Amino acid sequence: MKIVIPGGTGQVGTILKRELASAGHEVVVLTRRPVHDGEVRWDGETLGPWAEAVDGSDVVINLAGRSVSCRYTPANLRAMMDSRVRSAEVVGEAVAAAARPPRVWLQMSTATIYAHSFAAPNDEATGVLGGDEAGVPGYWGYSVEIAKAWERAQEWADTPHTRKVALRSAMVMSPDRGGVFDILLRLARLGLGGPVAGGGQYVSWIYDRDFARAVRFLIERDDLDGPVNLAAPEPQPQRDFMRALRAAWGVPVGLPATKWMAELGAFALRSDTELLLKSRRVVPGRLLDAGFSFDHAGWPDAAANLARRVRGGRDVTRAMADGLV
Repeated sequence: MKIVIPGGTGQVGTILKRELASAGHEVVVLTRRPVHDGEVRWDGETLGPWAEAVDGSDVVINLAGRSVSCRYTPANLRAMMDSRVRSAEVVGEAVAAAARPPRVWLQMSTATIYAHSFAAPNDEATGVLGGDEAGVPGYWGYSVEIAKAWERAQEWADTPHTRKVALRSAMVMSPDRGGVFDILLRLARLGLGGPVAGGGQYVSWIYDRDFARAVRFLIERDDLDGPVNLAAPEPQPQRDFMRALRAAWGVPVGLPATKWMAELGAFALRSDTELLLKSRRVVPGRLLDAGFSFDHAGWPDAAANLARRVRGGRDVTRAMADGLV
C-alpha cells in the first residue's frame, strides 16, 4: 500500500513510518522541512503540489498539529487550534480533489477530548466529553474545544469515497529519545517519579507497537469509522503508573510532588501541568469489540518491556562508539 502521513516527522509519525515501512508499505511523509527520501514539502495550510502524493494513495494518516509540549499560553493554544483544524481541512480538500482518492483517512485526535474524571472509564459509546467540568482551570476546556474542532474538520470534509476514522489517542509510549516515556523515565531516575498532587488522576497510555498494530487494524477493517479510542485497556492512577515505571528501571523511591511543585517543574520544562494533572480514564471499547488484541494491555508488563528496549538501545550505542559493531 501507499500510505501518506502529513505531519509525520514527530514521535508518533516516526513510530508509524518505522512499523509500516518494515511491513513493506510505501510511506510518504508530508513535512515543512523535507530532508530524507520519501519526504515531500507542504505548509499544512494550502493546497499545492504535495496533493499529488494523496491522489492515488491507499491511506492518509494525518498527524499534523502544533506540539502540546509547550506552555499553554493563549498564543500557543490558538496555534494548536489553528494548526490542527487547518491541516485537517486542507487534507480533506486534497482527498476531495483526488481523481483516485484514498480508501481511508485516519485523522489524529486525542483522549483529552474526554472529561477530567476519576469515576467510570470513558469509551466511545458512553464516555463523557469534557469542556464544562467544575473545579478545573478554564483553559482545560479550550483543550477540549481544540479536540472537538479537530474532529469536526474531518467529519465535515466532503469525501464520500473515503472512510474516515478519528484516532482518539492516549499517550504513546516508546523507547525513542524525547518521547513521553523517555521524559517520565528521566524523572524517575532522578528520584522525582512519585505521586503528583496525590496521584489519583488516571493516566491513559498505549504501547508504541500496539498503537501501530491498531492503526493497521483500522486500515484493514472497512466496517469501522468515526471516533476510535487508541488506548490500552488498563489506565492507571498516576501513583501506580509511576510505581510500575520505577520498578521497571529499578528505582526504589520516587519523591511526591504537590500541585505547586508540579507547576514549577512544568515551567522549568516549558510544558504544562494539564498533561500531569488531568485525569484521563479512557478505554478502547470499539477496538476490543472489533476483536483487536493488545500485546501489552497492562502497564507493568509494558513498562518492563520498554525499559529493556531502552537499555538494549543504549548498549548498541555504546558498542558502536567503542567500534564493536
